[in-house]
Amino acid sequence: MGKTVVAVLFGGRSSEHSISSATAGGLLRAIDRDRYRVIPVGITRDGAFVLEDDHPDKFALDPGHLPEVVDNGTRILWPESAVSRELRVRDAAGERSLGDVDVVFPILHGRYGEDGTVQGMLELLGLPYVGAGVLMSAMAMDKHTTKSVLRSAGVPVVPWVTVRQADWVRDPRVWSGRIRGLEWPVFVKPARAGSSVGVSKVTDWADLDAALDRAFAEDTTVLVEQATAGRELECGVLQGDDGALPRVSLAGEIVVRGRDFYDFEAKYLGAPGIDLVCPAPLHEGELAEMRRIAACAFEAVGGEGLARIDFFFTGTEFFVNEVNTMPGFTPISMFPTCWLASGMTYPELVDELIQAGLARGPR
Repeated sequence: MGKTVVAVLFGGRSSEHSISSATAGGLLRAIDRDRYRVIPVGITRDGAFVLEDDHPDKFALDPGHLPEVVDNGTRILWPESAVSRELRVRDAAGERSLGDVDVVFPILHGRYGEDGTVQGMLELLGLPYVGAGVLMSAMAMDKHTTKSVLRSAGVPVVPWVTVRQADWVRDPRVWSGRIRGLEWPVFVKPARAGSSVGVSKVTDWADLDAALDRAFAEDTTVLVEQATAGRELECGVLQGDDGALPRVSLAGEIVVRGRDFYDFEAKYLGAPGIDLVCPAPLHEGELAEMRRIAACAFEAVGGEGLARIDFFFTGTEFFVNEVNTMPGFTPISMFPTCWLASGMTYPELVDELIQAGLARGPR
């Protein structure tokens, strides 16, 4: 029997392009080549689909030089209809077949990839893929929608105010009054961005305008969230098999020392002031409650594929901060780290995700 063919899709047009590329490096290294044949498909910052090199080291996360997909002149040609799964490439030598694709692994972060857009394209083509579908991807990408859905499902979330840029420009006094109703300090976040891009912690009212400008540079909709004093915890969730309940990993903890919050530089550029602890020290009952809430949050937004659920823990209450349907997947990222602490290996985790995508087939 031939190897399963996996098209690994990474890069993309979002501000998280380099993080997606770094995730690709970890994934390309972890995939079992005895079982899978890999076709690396990069998406440039301009949105061109190119045939990339199958070299994990090319996409290593180096703080001095973040990896990226550059336009090498090739063009990936997707199947013309759902009747075919053949992937083709065109380059200076002409056009040739790359063979049929069994499953696509879209390790894309942020807009134009994690938000249901690429998932919709794959569904139109009838190609099976790893991860959440169109609706879950779109919901979880939008922080306002996610928090609204979670609150309706009885999942605890921190208070927030959602501000559209046009509304802020038209009547800032009204929105200033609503924001003042939150307890300070606050976090200002783009509604549809990840990896802490465009996020600011605001402790002084005089700094709010600058924080909003920074967030509005990423999205026309912004959340102002009440900061919650407590521990920052995260866990991984995997869809259950054959209708079973979701599986939730052990918890990891982000310990912030000497920084305002777990920002982009601390996450990916090796900036000091952050310790990642996994498994996090929690009492058995605390871990059980966190896992229960994580499973509820996962199912509330659709319950497909995988997710990383981020929490604030006050010592008595858990609040869900975000649901990430395609979390960072570098070897040092919290999602694989939590599953490794729970007894899986990185290759086993990758294999499970691929097999789940194959089992669901075309949506």
